[in-house]
Amino acid sequence: MKKLKERWNIKSNFQFVIIFIVFAITGSTAAYVSRPISDALGIQKDNLPYWIYLPVRLIIIFPLYQILLIAIGTLFGQFKFFWWFEKKMLRGMRLGFIADFFDKKTK
Repeated sequence: MKKLKERWNIKSNFQFVIIFIVFAITGSTAAYVSRPISDALGIQKDNLPYWIYLPVRLIIIFPLYQILLIAIGTLFGQFKFFWWFEKKMLRGMRLGFIADFFDKKTK
């Protein structure tokens, strides 16, 4: 736990707990909200083979999760951490241009 706190530059155990609560809430919320979006787009288990349904559903959940992570993190007072985390994750997936775009907009 100590190494993770150092790696993420977290100052207190309370902040650490808040961050994990945000991750938990965000994951559950993204999965819950993605169902009506999938249904509205006609993406359902009943009308698609599972090997198509699952990747498409994950593609829907991914951007939703990113947006919710920033929003929920901000509500919990952790915008700075989660914006840093998003930029790191996007750069790791070679999508850093998205983070750079928003950084330029805010400066």
